[in-house]
Amino acid sequence: METSLHKALKEHYAGKKAETEVRLGRYIIDAVARGQLIEVQWSGLAAIRDKIRELCDSHKVRVVKPIVARKKVVRRDKKGGEIVSARYSPKRGDVFSVFEELVHFTNVFPHDNLTLEIPLIEIEEIRYPGHGKRRRRRENDFVVEDQTLTEIVSSHRFRKASDLLKLLPRSLPRQFHTGLLAEKLERPRWICQKMVYTLRKTGALGVVGKEGNSIIYQKTTRRQAA
Repeated sequence: METSLHKALKEHYAGKKAETEVRLGRYIIDAVARGQLIEVQWSGLAAIRDKIRELCDSHKVRVVKPIVARKKVVRRDKKGGEIVSARYSPKRGDVFSVFEELVHFTNVFPHDNLTLEIPLIEIEEIRYPGHGKRRRRRENDFVVEDQTLTEIVSSHRFRKASDLLKLLPRSLPRQFHTGLLAEKLERPRWICQKMVYTLRKTGALGVVGKEGNSIIYQKTTRRQAA
């Protein structure tokens, strides 16, 4: 069943008057508006990789991939019951979180007909207890009743590989390795490795050498990264 969150994002990006749940060949499209196909993808981008690649051959496509910047978890005592607690999850996402997905999407993006829309959102998630025995119930033994959109904090749009380069810090030297990138971004090195992998596969970065065990990268020319 469609969540309130998915419906709200679909209406925000396509408009309330857009055609929704449109069959196009063997696919169902979330919405069609202003000559563009719109897909709101809550789960991984890898799940729609083949679908989007095929649709882009003949249509303008916008993929909306939301990232949860903050989540409020509301617990009920049962489905539709009384609220027993509400707290914010310590886990937070940011725009760099998208590279966890883009590493599986580089054979689709970039494409002349494709736009990636990455909204950072705040949501409220309503839960109630699962079906396990109460005395054995664990923290993750719950059912999500619904998710609702609280706020769109910001939105990032990517059409070309060079758009991704704008996420690199200005203080980064011309040539760098992932350790230095992690230091400048103040992010874990593993996410920077995914970021660099994506930039390499999309043609925005090239390898220029090594420093010890670290690979050295450099931006490609504008023509190459466009």
